[in-house]
Amino acid sequence: MKTCLITGATAGIGAASARAFAAAGWRVIGTGRRVERLQGLQEELGSAFLPLAVDMQDLGALEDLARLDGEWGTVDCLINNAGLAPPMADLQDSEWDALKVVLDTNVTGLVALTRALLPKLIAARGSVINLSSVAGTYPYRGGAVYGATKAFVRQFSLMLRNDLAGTGVRVTSIEPGMAETEFTLVRNGGDQAASDALYAGLDPMTAEDLAETILWVASRPPHLNINALELMPTRQNWAGFAMNRK
Repeated sequence: MKTCLITGATAGIGAASARAFAAAGWRVIGTGRRVERLQGLQEELGSAFLPLAVDMQDLGALEDLARLDGEWGTVDCLINNAGLAPPMADLQDSEWDALKVVLDTNVTGLVALTRALLPKLIAARGSVINLSSVAGTYPYRGGAVYGATKAFVRQFSLMLRNDLAGTGVRVTSIEPGMAETEFTLVRNGGDQAASDALYAGLDPMTAEDLAETILWVASRPPHLNINALELMPTRQNWAGFAMNRK
């Protein structure tokens, strides 16, 4: 039985991925900060799910994940899903503390965990699946730091493939557009009305759509690597040039 480790498994794409992988016969190690959410998933998925309360900003705790042993000691697939965005604001109007959390989570934590788990992934000839975003490719106002972190994730994925050449480890960057999850709710400080307004009439992607895609990538035959995969709802596309007229 194969084992995957999913960060940010407490909601959205992470939780949906935990369900999808468990249903497909995988063991799932799920991490996150909200213990009650992890416990709920364990009750739902049973012995196939190992809940671990881990903050992506805690580098020591990330190192500890690489020390798991026994039946949970092998990691065949790392899904770097945990991530967040600061409130929408021009950089000059933003709060540094909020930006630092995003940088520490989306970039530093992701790199630290990946580096710590690489010996196990190499031994298993496994996979690394990183959740980037279309925001890493298509800029928009108020998203400078978030978009930059996701551009980092995409480029990190491509460069990591070079470092892992000859090991059999596959690396993929998944780059979603609008998906209706808790992401926007968190970004707007819990404002449900703002989240509902953003997705209204757009028929956005769902967490389940993306979990199915992630499982499909992880299930490709060992000789096939999906380098990058960009997904959007049919009703979304990239914006035109912004103009600031006198």
